[in-house]
Amino acid sequence: MTVIDFTAFIGRLATASGETILPFFRTSLSIDNKSASDFDPVTEADRAAEAVMRRLIKANFPQHGIVGEEFGNEREDADYVWVLDPIDGTKSFIAGFPIWGTLIALLHKGTPVFGMMHQPYIGERFLGDSGSATYAGPTGARKLTVRRCSSLKEATAYTTSPLLMKEDDRARFQRIEGAAKLTRYGGDCYSYCMLAAGHLDLVVETELKAYDIAALIPIVTGAGGIVTTWDGKPAQKGGRIIAAGDPRVHEAAMKLLNA
Repeated sequence: MTVIDFTAFIGRLATASGETILPFFRTSLSIDNKSASDFDPVTEADRAAEAVMRRLIKANFPQHGIVGEEFGNEREDADYVWVLDPIDGTKSFIAGFPIWGTLIALLHKGTPVFGMMHQPYIGERFLGDSGSATYAGPTGARKLTVRRCSSLKEATAYTTSPLLMKEDDRARFQRIEGAAKLTRYGGDCYSYCMLAAGHLDLVVETELKAYDIAALIPIVTGAGGIVTTWDGKPAQKGGRIIAAGDPRVHEAAMKLLNA
């Protein structure tokens, strides 16, 4: 299988999932809560989009594994495994805000080799293969490149919400807030794509699952950025995550979070 084949197929998955999701967006759709202790919403759109992508993968690559947020894992030990999050940012989705996206990752022997974030309402696609990253949307197509940033005091930082963090992690994140030039909340998958596009410098998250981050790693690294856990290890399994455009900001953030 060539790079072109996989790139084209990821595009097919994005198109099919987007066509499935859009009829649900900004409508009165039913919402279920997956968590007994918190609010972790899932909608008909999440389930329908993942089901469509799973059918396409099984029809075209029956030997591949699949890890999905809504329907569990199949053949996780396969050489090639697809990691799917049909709607990353479901809370924004149900509130009518377009700050969500479909995440599609392809892992080869456990390492993310392709990733796409697709926002069908806006019509944006961010694609990376670790060696390069590209954008395609209403303003055309272009290569993605992170921006240089010499220090945390010059950095714009993002997290989806400190309220998603455990108390100790939230206290650690407040050190980042105290040091950064600007800290904003929200974004989910969009924060990582804006980092890859050179519009912000740092993303710090906790409690992520593999399907929350796997697709975003090739996009950020393909644009020249860094994605690790808080202790500097590979991030594809999730957990506590740091993404940075400049290694100096990444190093400074790690020091503060682990102080």
